Amino acid sequence: MSEQKIGSIICPDCGKLISVNAEVCIHCGRKNPGMWGLGPLLRNWMRDYGFTEVVTAVCVAFYVISLLLDIRAIFRLDLFSFLGPSGVSLYKLGATGTIPMAQGRWWTLVTAVYLHGGLLHIFFNLYFLRQIAPQVEELFGTARLIVIFTFAGVLGFVVSNLMGIQFTIGASGALFGLLGALVAYGRARGGSFGEAVYRAGLQNALIMFVFGFLMSGVNNWAHAGGFIGGFLAALVVGFAEQGREGFRVQALTLASIGLTVLCFGMVVWQLFVG
Repeated sequence: MSEQKIGSIICPDCGKLISVNAEVCIHCGRKNPGMWGLGPLLRNWMRDYGFTEVVTAVCVAFYVISLLLDIRAIFRLDLFSFLGPSGVSLYKLGATGTIPMAQGRWWTLVTAVYLHGGLLHIFFNLYFLRQIAPQVEELFGTARLIVIFTFAGVLGFVVSNLMGIQFTIGASGALFGLLGALVAYGRARGGSFGEAVYRAGLQNALIMFVFGFLMSGVNNWAHAGGFIGGFLAALVVGFAEQGREGFRVQALTLASIGLTVLCFGMVVWQLFVG
């Protein structure tokens, strides 16, 4: 899919028809309304590929790859590590923590979100993803959802690394970020519907927090950091009812996608070149 160089687009701010190459919208004065031809590309990508499906596919793909990198490790009898990749495999594919970060592996703050340590681990995370993400996508739109998920995942691991967690993986911090976004939405919107969303998001977060404290090996610092990250990101990007996705949201979305691609590119580089 290539950039759109000719034709017309809808200005994200005023909703009127303009040239895709216009430097300034002639109607509202917004600068770079077509994002240098990347705006239509982004919208088409989000329309053709659902967020939940893409994240699920990436998580499953890297889970399979992590198993294939060390097949002998998958036959452990521990329930929670059954069909689980070895630590070496996860390290190679981008697990984060104080140890990888001390070695300069900054990209692991993103890649670790898509890695999982066992069959139950990936099953529950993807199950909750499919339960929560569509709700957030409906309220915020796909572009804002991408920003919230990415920022929450990164901040969750930043917090857990600062708290001394040596080796960690999983999408749960980013998932807590989606709950944080629901709480932010409910508070900002108000009314009976906003109050219902606020309570549902907060109650689910509290239940999952308690569950995390009752289980061994759960990175609760990443959960807390992710929740805060999702809440803050939601305040920055706003929600769908507040208006169209303006330049800031589109730029943050492209930055989130670009950062994710770059980080996985670093994984490939380390595997085959580094």
